[in-house]
Amino acid sequence: MRDRLFGGLSPRTFMLRHWQKRPLLVRGALPGLRGLSGKRALAALAARDDVESRLVERRRGRWSVTHGPIARARLQRAGPIDWTLLVSGVNLYDAAADRLLRRFDFLPQARLDDVMVSYAAPGGGVGPHADSYDVFLLQGPGRRVWRLAPPRDWALVAGAPLRLIADFAAEEEILAEPGDLLYLPPGWGHDGVALEHCFTYSIGFRAPRGAELGAAFLDWLHARGLPERAYRDPDLRPAPHSARIPQAMLRHAAATLARVRWSGADVADFLGEYLSAPKPHVGFEPRRRRLARAAFAQRLERADAVLDRRTQLLYLGRRFYLNGDALAPRPAQRAPLARLADARRLAGRALARGGLLELAHEWYHDGVLHLERAA
Repeated sequence: MRDRLFGGLSPRTFMLRHWQKRPLLVRGALPGLRGLSGKRALAALAARDDVESRLVERRRGRWSVTHGPIARARLQRAGPIDWTLLVSGVNLYDAAADRLLRRFDFLPQARLDDVMVSYAAPGGGVGPHADSYDVFLLQGPGRRVWRLAPPRDWALVAGAPLRLIADFAAEEEILAEPGDLLYLPPGWGHDGVALEHCFTYSIGFRAPRGAELGAAFLDWLHARGLPERAYRDPDLRPAPHSARIPQAMLRHAAATLARVRWSGADVADFLGEYLSAPKPHVGFEPRRRRLARAAFAQRLERADAVLDRRTQLLYLGRRFYLNGDALAPRPAQRAPLARLADARRLAGRALARGGLLELAHEWYHDGVLHLERAA
């Protein structure tokens, strides 16, 4: 199936030839794709306050963006042309979208982000832009024209509500029909315009920037005990130059920051927690009734343990990370946990016999793991 996804290329060959190197267009990569959110279901998601959504409109050459939640009545006012509804993280709420995302699990789960679904009226799009991450653009029902240009130092349209490329000049034009897949490396300029009412499914990837990682890491260190000693100056004298920063304050800042220390293990724990943490709007629903441990053990023995679509379970060495929390399982527990993390599904008896009954019981009641009929 993966060979068909990339037009006969194996994942390895695709990575060698195209990943972060050059685009790839695959005609009929997923023909007859079924089950993903339709217009009504997408509008229902956009109306929720726990779902990220945007309505992008273009009127007389001017762009506007309305951020969700977006009421159905607002969509009805958008008119017959030149608008797009975009809903992010649809894989968290739609099983078919989650299955689509998992087709790309030959890439590290830590890099997979989400499936964004866009529904566009004729003429709809989000304007010429470039993403800082890899993206697969799968065409659903309807047709869309993509205009592409290689990476460069793009100038942006000043004052626009979107990061639009100024004076965009395409070097290639592609007509995407249902089932076609277009891969774009980071930095490629692209502008997609719907020829008719159409759906496009965007599989995006995480690529944290240095500033983003640095700020998050400092927050992580602070939560674990960055120095909090307040500045004091009991021997302060009248200042002849009141705007000059005192040398004592400079020495205090230097001494405080010099006490900030971290190790390679700290960086690994930070990264595991950071990459597995749910987005702020994502939550879990604990089960209303607690199942006794003995009854849960019986069910687990006959079922498969399946991670919730919102759950992210990653690992590095001996450490595991679940939804932003670090775990230190015993040696016998690591192999079955790694199998569950990789496949996101594992026979319940394998968890129980690996000494994970208590942990699985807790996860089950927290809503991060489910039991399903054995495959």
